[in-house]
Amino acid sequence: MTRVIHSLDPHGRTGGRAYLRMLHDVTADEIDWQTVPDRKRTYRVRRWRKVRHLARITPAVHALRHSPGAFVWDDLSLLLFTPEMRARTIFVFHHYESLQHDSPPVEALLWRRLFQVLPQCAAVVCVAPYWARFLRARGIDRVHVIHNAFDLAEIDHTRSLDRQACRAEFGLPPDVIAVYAGKAVHWKGTATVAAALGSDPGIRVITTGSNTIGFPGAHFDLPRDRYLRLLRACDVGVFHSSMREGWSRCAAEALLVGMPALIRRRAGLGDLARLTRQPAPELDRLPEQVRRRASAPEVDTKIAYDALARLDPGYFATAWNRLLRQVPE
Repeated sequence: MTRVIHSLDPHGRTGGRAYLRMLHDVTADEIDWQTVPDRKRTYRVRRWRKVRHLARITPAVHALRHSPGAFVWDDLSLLLFTPEMRARTIFVFHHYESLQHDSPPVEALLWRRLFQVLPQCAAVVCVAPYWARFLRARGIDRVHVIHNAFDLAEIDHTRSLDRQACRAEFGLPPDVIAVYAGKAVHWKGTATVAAALGSDPGIRVITTGSNTIGFPGAHFDLPRDRYLRLLRACDVGVFHSSMREGWSRCAAEALLVGMPALIRRRAGLGDLARLTRQPAPELDRLPEQVRRRASAPEVDTKIAYDALARLDPGYFATAWNRLLRQVPE
């Protein structure tokens, strides 16, 4: 008999949506997922986005108060739950970054209240050890780390692709070092990396995603298969996020397809750097570092692959099913 679990809708382009989508996929045989629409990223005007989201989702949350089943929840609308609902909830804590507040000064108060009610949840899951320590320092004890997971069949297929053919697809000359700087969105550090490398004619900075910062360089907004081919085409990843990230799925996927990287050791991104033994970027000598990493021995990329390859859907399903069985309905 399948269990009923309620969650926000997992569709979207962020790492958090990808995490929730994988959870739905790997537990589909055991769980009847009932979802609530999550429209907070559909508003064109960013200001007050989370407050508008809370107002709009309130009726849907209230309608669940007497519904059977458990909850896997991952945003501020947990504040609308009753204590009894929270006792049936696993909260997925992706990360916290005040730079991303779109509803100040109210939003800081909402987050403070969230930290106060998280101990009422059956469990809290985060994607990196940094965030587990962050939560425990705030008195939240029932914290579990379940990392992002990756489809290794998809990754290994990408690794098998002819790299020169992938470079030709994206117009990358053989004498240019292609540097992947991640998503061109706010606080990811892509503009900083481009500025540190921009005067070097032998290096081309490449970004992906929705380009909310208006990056003027080589930018690609691609479907999944072409995005992976682009990663295969690049020589080095440089990830210099100024915000405290959960873990960075972009950086992890770049490492998995065989790209040596330079990763800033900050928050969850630092956990990823330490796990895969990637050095940190130094902006004042970044071109030199990039050239050195572009010629890194194969053993460096194998260390990163081996560290991440254990985080496959089987690992993810086992960890989550074990935790879900402990949650009351």
